[in-house]
Amino acid sequence: MSLASIDRKRKILELLENDGKVKVKDLAVILKVSTETIRNYLNDLEQEEKLKKVYGGAINPAFFNNEPPALEREIINQDGKEKIGKMAVTLINDNDVIAIDEGSTPLRLARKLKDKKNLTIITSSLNSLTVLIDLMAQNLFSGKIIMLGGEVNTTHHRIAGELTLEMLNNIHVDKFFIAADGLSTHSGVTSYDISKGMVTKKLIEHSNKNILLIDHTKINKRTHYKMAPFEDIDIVVSDSNPPENWGTFLEEHTIKWLVANDENTES
Repeated sequence: MSLASIDRKRKILELLENDGKVKVKDLAVILKVSTETIRNYLNDLEQEEKLKKVYGGAINPAFFNNEPPALEREIINQDGKEKIGKMAVTLINDNDVIAIDEGSTPLRLARKLKDKKNLTIITSSLNSLTVLIDLMAQNLFSGKIIMLGGEVNTTHHRIAGELTLEMLNNIHVDKFFIAADGLSTHSGVTSYDISKGMVTKKLIEHSNKNILLIDHTKINKRTHYKMAPFEDIDIVVSDSNPPENWGTFLEEHTIKWLVANDENTES
């Protein structure tokens, strides 16, 4: 394959990352080749599972995927999420006021929340609420739990909506442990669901320190709703290292990236 062809394919993928979709006729103009050549490029990239062809062009599958239900999310990359939860709980101090986002990874954090004293915990997650009530009933940590009010999403076991946002106008926290469906330097922290994303966005604005809990399957991925620019995050806890080309970005924005692995998450 010629260098020119490689560069053109790279440009197609770059446009998909930015826009989520591309059209054959537009690509032909941008890359100054025939529409037939563009279709050949799209065929090659689809075979490499880097895009999905649709009528007249192609889409970025990562952008147009749907969010799995709560029970399905629970079983995806369980090992990585478990390690992230173990590391994240070490960032919580006695007397902290924290918020735990809805999501399968923050749920792992909630399950590890033991031996902490005088915490105030705010959450929109029905699953995390159940876990926290059980732990407090066993006297495994002390403090109080605040459940956000609003509309119940029975598929994803979370609370969201106008009532939730109104309640958050008067709430500020020391630390917010965030769940996201996608993270990239260009698109920031993203969610599949707008209503969930709006709650997370508000909490990010009302938190002194924002801690993103994200496994490797969501890195360099963009979904529907931008909750915050990447630079609003203070700490990332992940089960993998950041992409090599993110080093300068992380340094410039003083974002700390913690890798949760077997060595640093032992019980």
